[in-house]
Amino acid sequence: MQWLRILWQAVFGMDVLHACLALGPLAVYLLLIGMVNLSRRPFLVSGPRDAAALGLALSGFVIVGPIQLCLPDAAAVRFGPYVWVLLIVLYGLCLVLALLLVRPRLIVYNTSAVQIRAVLADLVGQLDANASWAGDVLVLPGLGVQLHLDHLAVMRNVSLTSVGREQDPSGWHRLESALATALSRVPIGRNARGTVLVAAGLLIILGLGYAVACDPQAVAQALFDMLRL
Repeated sequence: MQWLRILWQAVFGMDVLHACLALGPLAVYLLLIGMVNLSRRPFLVSGPRDAAALGLALSGFVIVGPIQLCLPDAAAVRFGPYVWVLLIVLYGLCLVLALLLVRPRLIVYNTSAVQIRAVLADLVGQLDANASWAGDVLVLPGLGVQLHLDHLAVMRNVSLTSVGREQDPSGWHRLESALATALSRVPIGRNARGTVLVAAGLLIILGLGYAVACDPQAVAQALFDMLRL
């Protein structure tokens, strides 16, 4: 199957092992996002969790890219394959640090800005009697929350992004809990674009599985070389 390996490297610019490491997490992420968009209910997730999922989806590219390129030879000689554990932990810590610095945000998948505004209109009176709208900006002074509605019409996603530096984390938590309860009672049609994401994820997984099955010895050898065993 030498021809398959040559064709794979010509198309993707990497061997099968590196393609699995890079594209595998991304394929799982596409499947999950696709299934969320095919649901008949809106799906609410906080900004840090959404960013963490994206960070995990891109972790394979980080491993075969910057981490492998910057792999210190001295550390590889001293720690052997365990150096990869240390580097992956380092990436995880950097990801956690980035999540701690993310501004408060809520993302609602499989919905529209009109529907979210209608749900918020029913909620704000219960959460804060002094709430006010200014265009797409909602101010909840009693909760210490100021947010802006961003709508991605192509994927039917709405982001509630914080505006300004004075934000109360507990207020955002109350808003998230109330919004999640309200959205659980809102029926909605499936997003047909979710089928594209699911199909893309499945095609990537099937392609990777077929490539590994065609030449498992080459994949095993590439793994040994990568771990320097």
